[in-house]
Amino acid sequence: MATVRAVLRKKKNKAGRYPIAIRITKDRKSSFLNTGQYIDEKFWDEKNRNVRKSHPNSKVLNNFIVSKVAEANDKVLKSEMKPEYESVAEIRNKIVENKGFDFFVVANMHLKNLKNRNKHHQYDTEFGRLKKFKEFLGKDVLPFNKLNVVLLKKFETYLIHSKKLSPRTVVNYLILIRTIYNLAIAESITDRGLYPFGKGKMTIRIPESQKIGLNIEEIQKLEVVNNLSEAQQNAVNVWLISFYFAGIRVADVLKLKWSDIVDNRLLYRMDKNSKLVSLKVPNKAKVLLDIYRKLETPNNLIFPYLGSTNLRDYEEVSVRIQSVTRNLNRLLKRASIQVGIKKNMSMHIARHSFGNISGEKIPIQMLQKLYRHSSITTTVNYQANFMHKDADDALDNVINF
Repeated sequence: MATVRAVLRKKKNKAGRYPIAIRITKDRKSSFLNTGQYIDEKFWDEKNRNVRKSHPNSKVLNNFIVSKVAEANDKVLKSEMKPEYESVAEIRNKIVENKGFDFFVVANMHLKNLKNRNKHHQYDTEFGRLKKFKEFLGKDVLPFNKLNVVLLKKFETYLIHSKKLSPRTVVNYLILIRTIYNLAIAESITDRGLYPFGKGKMTIRIPESQKIGLNIEEIQKLEVVNNLSEAQQNAVNVWLISFYFAGIRVADVLKLKWSDIVDNRLLYRMDKNSKLVSLKVPNKAKVLLDIYRKLETPNNLIFPYLGSTNLRDYEEVSVRIQSVTRNLNRLLKRASIQVGIKKNMSMHIARHSFGNISGEKIPIQMLQKLYRHSSITTTVNYQANFMHKDADDALDNVINF
């Protein structure tokens, strides 16, 4: 016979409080249902299995606990009346499944959160990934107890072999699913006991990727080229401005205003992480900027690409930046072919090019400041793509005999 009891679990959260859970025990095996309620340990009455009266919300919490125990008891009794045997895990899974929320309901919550935070580009990307997950499933309903390691492995195989996606892109899909699952746990929609990620389950390993940047000679070709179309030359100028300012991202370049330049310094807030940046305006950047000072651009923008865009409409700005970036990348590829650059040219490679040339010339702490990385580990890992001298010297020491 299965038993149902309210318990205070021993793993506290970041606030130092402990979770109240419903424990179902059958055949000496236990499974837990998270209630979503946390209290200080001193408020738990272990003997009576409820919240002490000293807690300011003890009456409400105890009524809530009674209702949850009754709900679980009801499912246990129905299970016991069935002729076929059900394990404690199966009983708990049925309770969780009957909560009325499934994976895609929480996924919509996640997408709504992105929109509310004006993360429109991320919204579009992750909306597309969820659509592909639904296509794989053949339905748009997925109870959390059905989202298991076996299903995730099948989805991973489907993306690699049927959709021909790169391992790094596949990882992005799995990270999205994990993010939504964590949101469901945080909102007490599902229980961590069902969690399919982690050691011994579905592990997400981000594959190493090689970041390729231009070298000095290639950048010099872009600096002196004079036989490009006007559109191509403007694309090259935008790329060079990004490079001259330590590889600032294209979204930030396109939104730069003349008012962002104060006392020969560029002062702007990064779109990705809202960090403030202050950089001197190098002489090379001044020469290019002087070209655009002669133009009359709406909204005080340095570059004209967002001139007709309502800058207060974050969604409109995001869509426009994506469109402009695609066009700039096409123009850059044509320009790079004309000057003999064989590497895959794009706006983002300006950041990689700065990392490639800086190499071991700049202390890692200064690079962290230029990149505006929150952690120096991020900077070290990023620069590892470009710092090869020690490995090259070691190789020469062995084979040059």
